[in-house]
Amino acid sequence: MQDIYTTLVEDLSMQTLVKALDKVGMTDVLKGAGSYTLFAPNDEAFTRMNIESVLNDPASLKSTLTYHLVPGKYMFDDIKEMETLGTENGKSLTVAFDEGEVVVDNGKFVKTDIECSNGIIHIVDNVFKPELSGWYREE
Repeated sequence: MQDIYTTLVEDLSMQTLVKALDKVGMTDVLKGAGSYTLFAPNDEAFTRMNIESVLNDPASLKSTLTYHLVPGKYMFDDIKEMETLGTENGKSLTVAFDEGEVVVDNGKFVKTDIECSNGIIHIVDNVFKPELSGWYREE
């Protein structure tokens, strides 16, 4: 079984994410030991935002990418029973139901439960924005 980073590199729909991870030096974390859950936006998700401006702002890029990384391994069945997930960014992702579908922040699941040696990957259709953390929660 491969690590999270190697799994992403080999998936042709993850090339923008791989480029971004390389740029902010997160490859060692995703290659190393530990147990993580990564909500991985696919290349199509990045087309919905001005990725060039984010790629040119390393602090903002790292903040965004760490907002997609959760310590611990959470399968889809675990996530759908949760309300929030604390991220490496220090902020929390919101788990909700939208028209009967489980969504995390503003992202729908494209593919779930991709097991890796150091965690799990869930491919999502949107890039999560840390500045909107908690905004999706209905009180």
